[in-house]
Amino acid sequence: MHATDSGFSKPWPAPAKLNLMLRIVGRRADGYHLLQTVFQFIDRCDLIRFRMRQDGRILRASELPGVPAEQDLVVRAARLLQQRYSIAEGVDIAVDKSLPMGGGLGGGSSDAATVLVALDHYWGLGLDRGRLADIGAALGADVPVFVRGRAAWAEGVGEELTPVRLPESWYLVATPACHVSTAEIFNDPDLTRDSPRITIRDFLAGRRGNDCAPVVMRRYPELAEIRARLSRYGEPRLTGTGACMFLEFASEAAASRALAGMPADFEGFVARGLNDSPLWSRLRA
Repeated sequence: MHATDSGFSKPWPAPAKLNLMLRIVGRRADGYHLLQTVFQFIDRCDLIRFRMRQDGRILRASELPGVPAEQDLVVRAARLLQQRYSIAEGVDIAVDKSLPMGGGLGGGSSDAATVLVALDHYWGLGLDRGRLADIGAALGADVPVFVRGRAAWAEGVGEELTPVRLPESWYLVATPACHVSTAEIFNDPDLTRDSPRITIRDFLAGRRGNDCAPVVMRRYPELAEIRARLSRYGEPRLTGTGACMFLEFASEAAASRALAGMPADFEGFVARGLNDSPLWSRLRA
């Protein structure tokens, strides 16, 4: 079964995000790390289509290599919403993936958020963004920012969100064929866990580091090599725990020139930063 099969909806976007900054400022008693970060969306998206079922079953109509359906966030999101509100209807969900897994772009969390927003619409639940974000938090710390759909300064474990308006720059995003384990990075004994807190004003003034980067580069030498290549064009930054890195440019043309100057084996793309998620534009369409 493919997303173009009869009866599927028009596609719903699930955009990627970049962490423009990431600081680890402490650790909770339960082991979760306390963060400060800044989320901005980019216009690179997975696309998700839906087909309603009358038998109550929730099925994945596309494969995700290495991820059983029971663990797939799109299936888990749909079942969570269905169970919480006693929905009799089921759904087939087809995902056209363009965002890499394990890259720090938030693809799985964004997919889950899009499922929640779309099924709230199709099932007529009438939930607001805050309620959907609370439901999404049970699936992962990054899901709420995708549900709320606005670029944000984030604290706590990433769920305390303050909307921000940022320059919608152009980015060259490197997508190495390397899966970085978030758990591995957060459990590394050398990870900085006591960075001083900063303010949004500090970030806007240029405090843009990522506390995970030194550990990631030590554990994954191939990523350090890619960062060195990118450094010819500016200061590359890691998004989340990686593996993806990005460079900021003032124009699409400048980002495209840098991409063209990379070696033939370089994997990546050019994307525009977005303060507002295209998911909510799709809902209004």
